[in-house]
Amino acid sequence: MAATATSVTDLCLAAKRAARKLAAVDSNTKDAALLAVADALVARTGEIVEANARDLEAGRAAGLSAALMDRLRLDASRVLGIAEGTRAIAALPDPVGEVVDGGRLANGLDVRKVRVPLGVIAVVYEARPNVTIDAAALCLKSGNAVVLRGSSSAAHSNAVLAGIARSAAEGAGLPEGSLSLVAGGGREELAELATQEGVVDLIIPRGGEGLKKALSEVARVPVIYAASGNCHVYVDASADLEMAGEIIFNAKTQRPGVCNAAETLLVHSSVAARFLPAALTQLREAGVELRGDARARDIFDMADAVESDWAEEFLALVLAVGVVDSVEEAIEHIGRYSSGHSEAIVTRDRDAARAFQLGVDSACVYVNASTRFTDGGEFGMGAEIGNSTQKLHARGPIGLRELCSTRYLIDGDGQVRR
Repeated sequence: MAATATSVTDLCLAAKRAARKLAAVDSNTKDAALLAVADALVARTGEIVEANARDLEAGRAAGLSAALMDRLRLDASRVLGIAEGTRAIAALPDPVGEVVDGGRLANGLDVRKVRVPLGVIAVVYEARPNVTIDAAALCLKSGNAVVLRGSSSAAHSNAVLAGIARSAAEGAGLPEGSLSLVAGGGREELAELATQEGVVDLIIPRGGEGLKKALSEVARVPVIYAASGNCHVYVDASADLEMAGEIIFNAKTQRPGVCNAAETLLVHSSVAARFLPAALTQLREAGVELRGDARARDIFDMADAVESDWAEEFLALVLAVGVVDSVEEAIEHIGRYSSGHSEAIVTRDRDAARAFQLGVDSACVYVNASTRFTDGGEFGMGAEIGNSTQKLHARGPIGLRELCSTRYLIDGDGQVRR
């Protein structure tokens, strides 16, 4: 990779030059490049796993948590999954040039609103080396040059993955500079990247609140925050309790170290005594540490939940449990503590479901399903760069269309404004 010998500014300027060419690259060439990347990943799986082993060894020595180690880990199966995700992105329709709106005006002008690439997208991420390929594939497919900046904990993995992807993509016809990796991971590099006004068109950070705070303090280019997930499951008075047990068990334990895992369980008081003993016993047997409010602790023996627990993204086998008296109280609790990521209600009452969907102001709101589905791959996007909890431009999983802007194309026949 050229990242170690090239300044951040030079990498970004090269990406800007590449972006102008990428915007005009046809769909077949972009798809062929992504398929070449996928094939190269599979062919060089051993090299990738070996590099990842070095990161894992360093992570153990540094005392990284189990959740972070899980995010960091790559094996042959995960590499194959990354390659399959890249092929899935290649198979999706190209968003560039898609007509969003249009028609003929009264003055005879023909107006089309079409999707266009944003230009240069910088993706800043922690621990998860799969983001190297997911982000690159989504950006390249949508006609954007991408500048990647991973964390030092995944330095060896990211370097190998980015090198493989860059070589394969350029070998298949994409412009030089379309994909680059900022090596190192120091705060000074983050600041330099975040101040590339007129060069970098968007930064997407994917990581914890520390990364978000560090970036917000220095950024002078637009940012979409792929933020943390303090997600909730609410079991309503009319819920199918067997279904509710399966949903909270999946949402909490299937992969606890990710942003769409549930961190709080809320239960209606009319079903709490029937639901909580069996559900919490199953969760405890799976290794979940339980922290409840007074009403929940009256039903099931567990630790006392303190105020900070309700706002915490545990990213671990820890669950806060509360009892509420209505769907409105559940909505109020979620509004106070949620990060705006994903929330679920389990209910057979259509009015309660509707009230929850309208009242909860999060990116993804589920009825009778696990929060674990908030994912670009699960939503048919092939992959995602992250999940936006903001309300402008993109909200929810960030896929191909979210990496585009729009442009108006107007055709006339000599019209002038009177």
